[in-house]
Amino acid sequence: MPSSPDASSPARSRLLSTTSGTHLEAFGTTEWGLLAAVATIWGTSFVFMAIGLEAFAPGLVSLARVGLGAAALALVPAARRTRIAREDLPRVALLGVIWMGIPLLLFPVAQQWIDSSVAGMVNGAMPLTAAVWSALLLRRLPGRTQAVGLLIGFGGIVAISLPELPVGATRTGTAETALGTGLVFAAIVLYGLSANLAVPLQQRYGALPVLLRAQLAALVVITPFGLAAIADSHWDLGAALAMLPLGLLGTGLAFVLMATLVGRVGGPRGSIATYFVPVVAIVAGVLIRGEEVHPLAVVGTGLVLAGAWITSRREKLPPSPLGRA
Repeated sequence: MPSSPDASSPARSRLLSTTSGTHLEAFGTTEWGLLAAVATIWGTSFVFMAIGLEAFAPGLVSLARVGLGAAALALVPAARRTRIAREDLPRVALLGVIWMGIPLLLFPVAQQWIDSSVAGMVNGAMPLTAAVWSALLLRRLPGRTQAVGLLIGFGGIVAISLPELPVGATRTGTAETALGTGLVFAAIVLYGLSANLAVPLQQRYGALPVLLRAQLAALVVITPFGLAAIADSHWDLGAALAMLPLGLLGTGLAFVLMATLVGRVGGPRGSIATYFVPVVAIVAGVLIRGEEVHPLAVVGTGLVLAGAWITSRREKLPPSPLGRA
């Protein structure tokens, strides 16, 4: 159940704040279920996004997915009726801007200049940026077990991505490539911060009301770019239908599930769901399209699974280096 801590607490007096998850034990059925659902939805969202981009410009795809996600959440009475304290509204708005508004615009722009495999590998660093932000905001280093698990999992992401990296100088070594990589990394830094900011908000109000208002704030950022993209788009029924699962599931449901997960286990541990996104993409490619899997990707998948399992173990919080719990 969402809690309602004293509004005068130090954590609530700062715009950028986080806290530990409510579930410090090893992941149980609920946590693994949330993780699997998020990874499955986000892992398959790339298919729908690719279909949409065949007819719609990137800004319009971003507008459609966030607009549909917000509309879906608005249909849930609990999302509309739960009141969020006025002092927390700036935090919710900030969450929407940095978790959805800016990153969903950065990724399509960046992938004009870098390959999806590069973007995917940089995206895999999200749990590491979440751990860094957690350490800064809590003034406490992550537990040794979790740190080892996060590093092993990222090693798996690198192994999965390596076979797909471009060979030669076709798209490497240019200023555009550096800029594209930088934009993706900026989005990942924002994702890591968002995973931490969502924790106390979810614990106070639940994921539904927080994500509804966050997505409305994201729409304020995305709408001008989406409307401008209409001129570079054309109508296609298949692309329009692809926006439904991308928006309703990939943006509406998945963000709610992710917020619920990080509220339970904390930002860094909950973020390991992103490690499984390329694994889901590999499995989908094999089952649906009959694609072959590179042996290094198999090794990488094993590392991802091992890293996730280690990270999911009981969290032992080390003392704060600054003397704070």
